[in-house]
Amino acid sequence: MARRPLPRILSSGSAQIARSREIARTAADSATDVLQPLITVSRGLRKLAATARAKWAATPKERRGPTLLLVAACVLVVALVPYGPLLALVTLMGAAAWKGRERPVVKTGPDEAEIARLKGLYEALVPYFSVPDDPSPLFAHGGDWTGAFGEYTFDEDGRPTRLRIAYPPYFTDGEPAARARVEQLLHAKSGRGREYHFDWDQEGNRLVMSVLSALPTTIAAQRFVTVPGETVLGFTDEDAVQRTVPVVAADGTEDAPAVVWRTGPRSAEPHLLAVGQPGSGTTSLLRSIALQALPHGDVLIVEGGGTGEYACLTGRDGVLAVECGLSGALAGLEWAAHETERRLIAANRARQAGHPAPEDTRRPLWILVDRPGVLGHLAAADGRPDPQELLQVPLRHGRAAQVTVVVAEQFDSTDTLSETVRSHTRARIVLGPASAEQVEAVLGAAPHTTPTPQVPPGRGYARLGTGPVLRLQVPATPDPYDDATSEAHRQAVLALLPERRTAADTLAVETVGFESAGLESGGLESAGFETAGFETTTLKTVPVAAVTAAEAAPASTPDPAPAPTPAPPRHEPDVAPLSPVAPVARHEGEPAPRLAADPGPAPRHAPVAAEG
Repeated sequence: MARRPLPRILSSGSAQIARSREIARTAADSATDVLQPLITVSRGLRKLAATARAKWAATPKERRGPTLLLVAACVLVVALVPYGPLLALVTLMGAAAWKGRERPVVKTGPDEAEIARLKGLYEALVPYFSVPDDPSPLFAHGGDWTGAFGEYTFDEDGRPTRLRIAYPPYFTDGEPAARARVEQLLHAKSGRGREYHFDWDQEGNRLVMSVLSALPTTIAAQRFVTVPGETVLGFTDEDAVQRTVPVVAADGTEDAPAVVWRTGPRSAEPHLLAVGQPGSGTTSLLRSIALQALPHGDVLIVEGGGTGEYACLTGRDGVLAVECGLSGALAGLEWAAHETERRLIAANRARQAGHPAPEDTRRPLWILVDRPGVLGHLAAADGRPDPQELLQVPLRHGRAAQVTVVVAEQFDSTDTLSETVRSHTRARIVLGPASAEQVEAVLGAAPHTTPTPQVPPGRGYARLGTGPVLRLQVPATPDPYDDATSEAHRQAVLALLPERRTAADTLAVETVGFESAGLESGGLESAGFETAGFETTTLKTVPVAAVTAAEAAPASTPDPAPAPTPAPPRHEPDVAPLSPVAPVARHEGEPAPRLAADPGPAPRHAPVAAEG
């Protein structure tokens, strides 16, 4: 039998009731807003009356008569004064409104949920901060937690954001393993997913645990206020460094605490090693360093990944070459080794002659190598030398020759790094998600914070030499030719790129002479340098216009360096020198293609094979 439908009044009754409740609630809210002043005054009058009643009850009986007489006299005086009753009424209403205002409730202590969490932390720390022989232990099961926790704050979710713990003097706070166990426990009990900072006061037996806020990711690539020889690696916490740099962020101009890396002859950390996971921002870091180095020096880039991340720098003024293949990388790094030796010999001869170092030896040279492990595998398969072997001379003697080496590698290929790279890169950076053990293996010291599993690109840790481990956020420097790059970041990077070299602006490299006799027989060793098996040539390069002017008019001042011997007949070199890339037509926003036969733009000093 078919079911009969419910009557209309019953089926729509619930909807009408809900609508009526909503209308009543809206009317009550409106009435409350309209009558809010009257409610406030009424609440104040009630509080004033309660206060007067309490005062009257506290007055002794023998003093109530004179007090009542005094109040009556005051009322009589107010009644006789012109406009006295009106002024008294206005005063009373003002006092009632002030007394009846809604004031925020001041929290004077933890609530029940926070007390329960503090008790749980106290009980969990008992095995670490107590011994059976202690007659009056500070930490004991079922003990008083108020004596151990002196300061505590919580967030909206009831999780502690700051906690000051007093521990007994016999705790071995000088052992990293003991501190790590306590930090791991507090991290797990206080809530995962946040970055905690642990400040151990070994002298006062105090431990302060605080939750760090995330570093800002709104700072993009730009011209930073630095001097030549300073490079901004990124930004850190305000209390970690003393130097701030004015930057333009998404919300305006501000002074941000910067991690500044100093290079040059007096730098204690002349070379840098960056390690991270894929997509962690190591390539963006190298791109940021290149953009800051180009206004004051020359840059040679060797990319082992072959993904074209540095195509925006190809052919730019100051970029000697961008090498992606094995042959070009070997040729470029071999030239860099010869150039380092040439600078050392030229500067040494100038000093011995009592002259300042030549200008071309004082211009900084940056060698940026991204993922050398990939090139090492290709070289081993092809039976050719590892490109990292060619970095020995720049790494060992680069500081005196104004040559800086920056190497970037991934965690899964750190075992391919040579011992020379590991020992001479004293400035270290770790980017991306990494465990505390991985960070300590790269930086040489454990971080004072707990690494989080999810971090934005460019987020990590930095350590310069033997300094403290700092949190780091690299300025956003994406590839401007990438379609996923935002328009604001693309324009920021393109604004920092130098102009592209044209055929009219390219300097013609003329080999005036070279000297190889003395070098093969220990010329560089006699100067006090280690050649690492390279045959060194001394080059001198000048523009074509300078050569023409020199032929037209003789020089008036002698050259500080010894005059080079005339060049013998030149032989075809085994490795082709770096030559400029011919311009190729491309669409807007597409990266410049690389020709297979052209290894990149010509360096300022092209390598010349030594005779024999």
